[in-house]
Amino acid sequence: MKDSNQQTLVAMFCYNHETLTRTAVSQLPPARDYDVLFVDDGSTDETPNVVAAVRGTELIRHPENRGIGAAIRTAIHHARKRGYRFIVIMAGNGKDDFREAPRLLAPLLEDSADYVQGSRFLSGGAFENLPLTRLLLLRVHALVFALVTGRRTTDASNGFRAYRLSLFDDPKINIDQAWLDRYELETYLHVKVHWLGYRVKEVAVSKTYPEKKTGLKYSHIRPFIDWWSILSPILLLALRIKK
Repeated sequence: MKDSNQQTLVAMFCYNHETLTRTAVSQLPPARDYDVLFVDDGSTDETPNVVAAVRGTELIRHPENRGIGAAIRTAIHHARKRGYRFIVIMAGNGKDDFREAPRLLAPLLEDSADYVQGSRFLSGGAFENLPLTRLLLLRVHALVFALVTGRRTTDASNGFRAYRLSLFDDPKINIDQAWLDRYELETYLHVKVHWLGYRVKEVAVSKTYPEKKTGLKYSHIRPFIDWWSILSPILLLALRIKK
């Protein structure tokens, strides 16, 4: 069981984004109502040292890069083992802001939702420096999700989310499948919670991309290959090829 009295774990996922991760951890409030876990997915730069230096937090390191799905799985299993009730997941590349975690947590704490999806497109949200190509792909993803599932969400691929951890007691939600190791897991969970009838709520969050002139790489997503990984769970679950 966990040592603290907090109900919530905020998990940040990091991989070879040393400079952007420094920005992300600088936004961590010194006083907070949640515990913090960093999961480093096999970084080969100074990212692990950046997060290890943040006092009052935990760090789990994968010895090699396994994928964001595997990293999220690590955090969920850790949170359940330690007795937390809720988990927030967020990117470690500076796009998500620790200070907005309470927005995602509020519906869970109020018991009005089981799953909270952050949306940069709702009123009050923001998507600073979002590349046009990424915006178009986000729109395609949301459209495919709506057409296949019959459920409309404004930002279906946003990884800034919060879950009630009791969701993972449901045998119909199996996060331990090997095909979910990379970008598939987030879409898989998004589909499952809607189809299984859980209470879903969207809240406004910001998503800040680095300015183009900085030359910083904001994502490890590869065109076509990884976008298929993001989209494919919608079709594979709809066609009952996967479960």
